[in-house]
Amino acid sequence: MSREATLNKVRTALGRSAGQGIAAPPPVRLRVEAHLEAHLEAHLEAIGMEARIASMLRAVEALAGKSRRAATGEDARSYVGAVLDGRSAVASNAPFLRECGVVDLAGVQSGFTDAAALRALCATAEVGITSADYALADTGTLVMLASPAEARLISLLPPVHIAVVPKERVLSGLDELFTILPHPAAQTSSMVLITGPSRTADIEQILVRGVHGPGEIHVVVVG
Repeated sequence: MSREATLNKVRTALGRSAGQGIAAPPPVRLRVEAHLEAHLEAHLEAIGMEARIASMLRAVEALAGKSRRAATGEDARSYVGAVLDGRSAVASNAPFLRECGVVDLAGVQSGFTDAAALRALCATAEVGITSADYALADTGTLVMLASPAEARLISLLPPVHIAVVPKERVLSGLDELFTILPHPAAQTSSMVLITGPSRTADIEQILVRGVHGPGEIHVVVVG
């Protein structure tokens, strides 16, 4: 395939044409200045908690994920139980999952501290359940910082991933995330951004889900 033919396929996929100008970048929504805290508070007030949550849920659905707004931890627990429907599951050690009673559901195993035992269970469990350190409203992204509370394998290895997130952790986007957490490597060995089910189009440009990770994802925002 010639270079021009390849570029034309890329343009077509992006909805562009040859010679089309580059669009102006979107405005910066958050600027890091001397009075950072005041700017951040004003920013959050401007976009609103409910608007952020609604955007988060829409973005997850647009990515072929499933979303749920749960008023209480008990509501979240009921939803997770319905999704499990008797399937085996492994849950992270995130305190919020215990607060919601998710780890007490039938078929859910949690509390692992041994890496080998956790790896073996994740390889056979049908569902992985986590919380998330942050969630990004504009893209429906889950931000997972590797820690004893949130082992990476639980969100990556089982074919189904359920994330139960308190509403206070829903941020507007990457700009806000890196304002709150400007140096992730100083806090964690790994920061994983999960945006929808795993997908690839490497083979003949055909979209396939679940190749490199969970093919089904549920995001539950609580509060």
